[in-house]
Amino acid sequence: MNQRRNLVLFIASSLDGYIATKDESLEWLFKVEGEGDNGFSEFYETVDTILMGKRTYDWVMKQETEKFPYKNKECYVFTRSPYKETEYVKFVNDDINNFVNKLKNKDGKNIWVVGGGELLNSFIQEDLVDEFIITIAPTIIGNGIPLFKEGNQELELSLKRTKRFNQFIELHYEIKK
Repeated sequence: MNQRRNLVLFIASSLDGYIATKDESLEWLFKVEGEGDNGFSEFYETVDTILMGKRTYDWVMKQETEKFPYKNKECYVFTRSPYKETEYVKFVNDDINNFVNKLKNKDGKNIWVVGGGELLNSFIQEDLVDEFIITIAPTIIGNGIPLFKEGNQELELSLKRTKRFNQFIELHYEIKK
């Protein structure tokens, strides 16, 4: 019997809980002195499937003018509108609970939720997230796009580990089930 795969959020946040400014800028993040890639490569090796919402996908495609950054992973983009799949991306308009649980039951590595916002909120509401890996930047933005939406259900977490990357602190939590 195969072991269920974990759905993991891996993301950076400002100290006051924002993942981007109101205009979707991440410039504040690049002003902080980190260490190497701040654990990204190590984490990236633990996943083989990527999930993101259409808004995050559009942002990634706008930023990555050269190439799609997740070519070597299975990538699904959740959207309410029909889109033709590309060489690297399958667009999904299915029930998220059924879709994600099918993925979790397939053999493979962890599943990464890229970005925050609406899709993450839906995953939390459906009790699909297993782990949060949040890297905190020593920056206060004041307002912007929050990591967690108001009205999310209460979750009990267990701290798995912390790691320091110069000025960044990575907090790794598991959901208590």
